[in-house]
Amino acid sequence: MQTIYIDVLIILNIYVNFFLLKITAKLTHSPLKTGRCTAAAVYGSIYSLLILAPDMPFPLTTAVRTAAAVTIVAAAFGYGGIRSLVMNTTAFFASNFVLAGIVYAVYSWLKPASMHFCNSYFYIDFSLILLVVTTAAAYAGVSVFRRFTDSTPCEEGCYQVLIRYGERVTSLEGLADTGNALVDLFTGSPVIICDTADSYRITGISELTMTELPKGFRIIPCSTVSAEGVIPVFRPDEVIIKDMRNSRRKSAEVLIGFGRTGGKAIFNPKIL
Repeated sequence: MQTIYIDVLIILNIYVNFFLLKITAKLTHSPLKTGRCTAAAVYGSIYSLLILAPDMPFPLTTAVRTAAAVTIVAAAFGYGGIRSLVMNTTAFFASNFVLAGIVYAVYSWLKPASMHFCNSYFYIDFSLILLVVTTAAAYAGVSVFRRFTDSTPCEEGCYQVLIRYGERVTSLEGLADTGNALVDLFTGSPVIICDTADSYRITGISELTMTELPKGFRIIPCSTVSAEGVIPVFRPDEVIIKDMRNSRRKSAEVLIGFGRTGGKAIFNPKIL
């Protein structure tokens, strides 16, 4: 009989849930703060205790898994409307199904003594190094997949970009342009470029200079067809892109940069 250590079970599931939520955020381009991701991962690990219960019928297992997925996603991303909840839950389920399929295939093929599978939850008496390497590889694989599949054609339409920074909320006309492929190398976040003339409206800072940037700002390299240089960027408290054709709103985890844009907020349509 397989010996299951509760501490290993909980730690394993916190770790796996954390990365599944990160993968979900990357697949849907949804903002996800590390604190909320960690809290949701800890909450989700509680469900892993069902591995200790007797085998449950499939309908009951499905109902429990669905309830778990919906509440974990809501805890991580918040409730941004039914469409956002369904989208993130679907992506979270997809990530879970792929992981569970791989684990179950290994379990069925090799029958390893260190692995136990019950009620759709699994337990591995794991090597920490192996766990880190495999999850990092999975996350890197999703990142590469996302980069190739994000080549969305330019969407035409009228967009409104709402930027909240402290108590300031600024509304700008948005322009979806695949030519803006600017991404922060450190965080992987896409950058929405706004006009330098709107910097005061957005930040309340009268003048931005490359030599004396305010706290929370930094510079990143930027290249255009005609020139190369750097632009100042910062992370706002919230960014919402609204499609004026159908009133759909999309919260985006992005950085804001400043350059010459003709008064528009230029973003890559993959954010949508």
